[in-house]
Amino acid sequence: MPDLYDVAAIGNAIVDVIAPATDEFLAANSLDKGAMMLVDQGQSAALYAKMAAGVKTSGGSAGNTVAGVASFGGKAAYLAKVAADELGEVFTNDMRAIGAHFDPIPLVGGPATAISMINVTPDAQRTMCTYLGASVEFTDDDVQKDVIEGAKIVYLEGYLFDAEAARRAFAKAAALAHGAGRMIALTLSDGFVVARHRGALMGFIEGQVDLLFANETEITSLFQTTDFDAAVSAIRPHVKLAAITRSEKGSVILSNGERLTVKAEPVEKLVDTTGAGDQYAAGFMFGLSRGRSLQQCGQLASLAAAEVISHYGPRPQVSLKDLAAARGY
Repeated sequence: MPDLYDVAAIGNAIVDVIAPATDEFLAANSLDKGAMMLVDQGQSAALYAKMAAGVKTSGGSAGNTVAGVASFGGKAAYLAKVAADELGEVFTNDMRAIGAHFDPIPLVGGPATAISMINVTPDAQRTMCTYLGASVEFTDDDVQKDVIEGAKIVYLEGYLFDAEAARRAFAKAAALAHGAGRMIALTLSDGFVVARHRGALMGFIEGQVDLLFANETEITSLFQTTDFDAAVSAIRPHVKLAAITRSEKGSVILSNGERLTVKAEPVEKLVDTTGAGDQYAAGFMFGLSRGRSLQQCGQLASLAAAEVISHYGPRPQVSLKDLAAARGY
């Protein structure tokens, strides 16, 4: 099958509400700083009523990554579940507006489109409370064969691993991708996801994943250690390629026994870390899909992450393609 897309992603379609907050606000509302917590629709509404005025934007981890790939000038597709409601229409229109292929089967008569409350403290840490709504209704019926088989890289969002039906969808996508000679990439998404599903994640990684994305917290949680280097050594036998981010320390790329270190791009002012990992993955996979070296992939990834943490919101606000050209990447 011809290459239709550089990256096709599967994830939770979520509308983000991003607002500034204080540590006192987090404590008063029993929110664990820096974590992602799942809430029901009532809890979501109650928290939203207490939050400061914020910005609404289509988000979801893999959706943000697709936006990053598109900003680099890549061809991207997205598979996710939205409801047949106003937010679902907003999300669909936003994805299509950035040039991504998005043709969902809207959910009728079920939960509403997902929404995430993101409180950002002055140190740029984001604390997320997410109502998953319709997004967890994604099943193997939503896996579009032509999209998966036509993508150079198929990217799976770890957050979706919470839903049993979505795991079956992941298995179907992996089978289709590998049958077509495509690459499967997985992001671990969050330390709490890893803690809940460590065994199942390891099984999936060993059997299906070609490229693994993780941050320092996630990779150490996966192997239940506080020693970063020990965790890096432990993941080596399980995947062909891994990219592990370390915030201001840059990132580590593992491939065929090699270990590359890529510096973080300088940021004039750190504003909001929401989407940093998502955009890192976007830059890395865009570079990989276009035949760049691993060092260049890491540089593009760091550039995208640096752009997104310099402002509120999880998606690029300037053209990453132009930014990369200006840096000589």
